Amino acid sequence: MDETSLRKRRDDEKSIQSHEPKTTSLQKEVGLLSGICIIVGTIIGSGIFISPKSVLSNTEAVGSSLVIWAACGILATLGALCYAELGTMITKSGGEYPYLMEAFGPIPAYLFSWTSLFVTKPSSFAIICLSFSEYASAPFYSGCKPPEVVVKCLAAAAILLITTVNALSVRLGSYVQNVFTAAKLVIVAIIIISGLVLLAQGNTRNFENSFEGTKVSVGAISLAFYNGLWAYDGWNQLNYITEELRNPFRNLPLAIIIGIPLVTGCYILMNVSYFTVMTATELLQSQAVAVTFGDRVLYPASWVVPLFVAFSTIGAANGTCFTAGRLVYVAGREGHTLKVLSYISVKRLTPAPALVFYGIIATLYIIPGDINSLVNYFSFASWLFYGLTILGLIVMRFTRKELERPIKVPIFIPVLVTLISVFLVLAPIISEPAWEYLYCVLFMLSGLIFYFLFVYYKFGWAQKISSKYQQRGRTGTSKAPTGLGILPPHLS
Repeated sequence: MDETSLRKRRDDEKSIQSHEPKTTSLQKEVGLLSGICIIVGTIIGSGIFISPKSVLSNTEAVGSSLVIWAACGILATLGALCYAELGTMITKSGGEYPYLMEAFGPIPAYLFSWTSLFVTKPSSFAIICLSFSEYASAPFYSGCKPPEVVVKCLAAAAILLITTVNALSVRLGSYVQNVFTAAKLVIVAIIIISGLVLLAQGNTRNFENSFEGTKVSVGAISLAFYNGLWAYDGWNQLNYITEELRNPFRNLPLAIIIGIPLVTGCYILMNVSYFTVMTATELLQSQAVAVTFGDRVLYPASWVVPLFVAFSTIGAANGTCFTAGRLVYVAGREGHTLKVLSYISVKRLTPAPALVFYGIIATLYIIPGDINSLVNYFSFASWLFYGLTILGLIVMRFTRKELERPIKVPIFIPVLVTLISVFLVLAPIISEPAWEYLYCVLFMLSGLIFYFLFVYYKFGWAQKISSKYQQRGRTGTSKAPTGLGILPPHLS
């Protein structure tokens, strides 16, 4: 095998990664446009089409719900700017993982990867694919709910297809993301333009006394933020593929500054459009807000709504797979999972074993069916780690002053985001205590058992398995894991 044909890592910036030796590495195939599409495509999934009623149910007023949507966009932008400083200071893929590693050491980083690898990321991927399959199969079962087995099989097929595409080529995955992002922006534009036309025609009655009856309580506000921020989830996705960004010092912050405000504007205008044809009561009674909007405004062409919502969800699933697979890859590279998960496909230069592992776990989550309640209770863990990561940014301002910071946000921004994260984590637990939150914390802490048994003490049998795969990978034979021909990242 001609090893000189492999892409070499050429990163001479003064960052942590610059001290690592040249290695077989991921390709820098993601430019500014693809970066923006990953942010927009991952954030805009099924949430804005079916869940505005969750925000409205907690605020109980049209005006306050729109304020929550705008505030969530501002918070996501501030958080992403903090991540831009981290991403240009520590140019490693894997999102929060390398930042927690550098700021607090291996244990918090391992707990993050443990929770993300086995719960939050694959379950989110599974739910998005289940949403896609429901919308994609709906036209074939008019007037009734599609059979559960059809929905699950179609979701599993979507996971297989998306995982395969991203394992084959970084560029192909980016192209798929760009196409579906364009498709979802079409339906977003249709809803927004239709709403603005109706608004110009005088359909403003639902905006009269729009703040009347607003529910003002810590619990209600926190839960409204929770549901709004769920729709914005994905604002940090570009930090998972920093190593594959062309000119990350320029493109990472630019993609954030362009992408997230674009999403925020779309979300606010779409909610305004919904309220031009539905009262607050009607919106709360709707099972799928966008479909109800389409039936009332776009008939007889209302079929385009479920079609483009399916495009939207498959695009979000692709963006989630594209970025989360890198988390598995980085965790394997750092020795926090089996080393084989850090291997790179020789021909494709993609983290193929990590993507296959991620796809398998996501497929397993489809089997039990309804996992929405489980994910809701685990979702607060996301903001726990978001807050801890941004706290790490503050800590490294004092402990790692020698690191070059091409982007340096004002200190009040990470402090504010950290405080809001604490509020978002504690407020739902205080307002509506539930045993499930305790189960979630216990599951996260159970990762410590695996950390000390398999990472810290490194049991011999686990090392023998990794060594066997590593030996096969070096030989480049067909016996290499997954049959794709893969090499460990340290092999130059």
